[in-house]
Amino acid sequence: MPASKPLIYLDACAATPLAEGLGQRMLDYQQQAWANPSSLHPAGLAAAELLERSRQRLLELLDCPNGQVVFTSGGTEADNLALFGICRSQPPGRLLISAFEHAAIGRSAEQLRAEGWQVEILPVDSHGRIDLEALEGLLVPPTRLVSVAWASSELGVLQPIKAISCLCQRAGVPLHSDAVQVVGQLPAAQLLPLPVDLLSISAHKFQGPRGVGALVMPEPKALKPQLLGGGQESGLRSGTESPWLVAAMVDALGDRLNQQPQLAEAMAELRDGLWQQLAAVEGIERVGRWSRSECLPHHLAVLLSSAQGEPLSARAAVRQLAQAGVAVSSGSACSSGSDQANPALLALGYNDRQARSGLRFSVGPWLQPQDFNALPALLESLLRQLPTVELP
Repeated sequence: MPASKPLIYLDACAATPLAEGLGQRMLDYQQQAWANPSSLHPAGLAAAELLERSRQRLLELLDCPNGQVVFTSGGTEADNLALFGICRSQPPGRLLISAFEHAAIGRSAEQLRAEGWQVEILPVDSHGRIDLEALEGLLVPPTRLVSVAWASSELGVLQPIKAISCLCQRAGVPLHSDAVQVVGQLPAAQLLPLPVDLLSISAHKFQGPRGVGALVMPEPKALKPQLLGGGQESGLRSGTESPWLVAAMVDALGDRLNQQPQLAEAMAELRDGLWQQLAAVEGIERVGRWSRSECLPHHLAVLLSSAQGEPLSARAAVRQLAQAGVAVSSGSACSSGSDQANPALLALGYNDRQARSGLRFSVGPWLQPQDFNALPALLESLLRQLPTVELP
């Protein structure tokens, strides 16, 4: 049976525990702002005031005080609103995305393709960064939107988002970025001013509550709403907002940014210490870009192989590590239940079997270096037991 409580939680890219003290703040906010913020009585007005204060504070934290925020249920909804909101407000054209997008982008793109849009996958270099020359060549009609994840959740590689932004601005093509993996993880100097037209964030990636996120636009954009109803969020996202969840999300992000750049440096030290221990285990190979300026500070991606060099099943490794009290992932949490090749690894040129051997470790401030001491021996034993990858 899986351990009831992971002894070592190394899956921060999937979700993070609530920041210390945030649970109490959430309860306080809920008591203050439990009413419907669209109601005109005093309780509703108190909820509306907290919601709008949080909206303005989020814009100020992200250095775009005159921008626009649409609060959503999380990153998936923010991604959907960005793509459908922009694309469905104009005739079909071309949409450019990367090979490393979350399923919220990939499946939205598939739907847009069914609606007449041309969807093209941007080529990348051997480490997973967008080929800027190829992008520049594609920023011509009928290209109408570019969506590039700021960082791949599977590889941890940071895209040259500022260079991408410059090319898009020069061509007059809006740029969206799924930034759920970077906001809260990087220092403000690496994030701001926001180099994109639309940005998706999700609170549970930076120790905020589940079920809340936002689409942030440094300058307001004309979007076609995807949820219809009472016209909340300036008509762009109908549905009763949760002011106390929003306030807790903004608090969590504010706390994270206040802890930077020391937090990112500490996480990079922690991650590098983990790799130093795992590097000694035969059959573990690191992938992606390794310099601190080119990858997420808390992310480590590896491939697993046998003594004979055969790819080993990452899904089996995740299950067995869970039984030993270690929580890791074999890729995006939203697709880890499927036995499919990791698309990010395929894009780097790995074959179908190798792309099923990728394991992701992601650390957080709840960990200490000594938490990793038992991992090398555990993994060394595990690699001798894991099945090789068999294609379906």
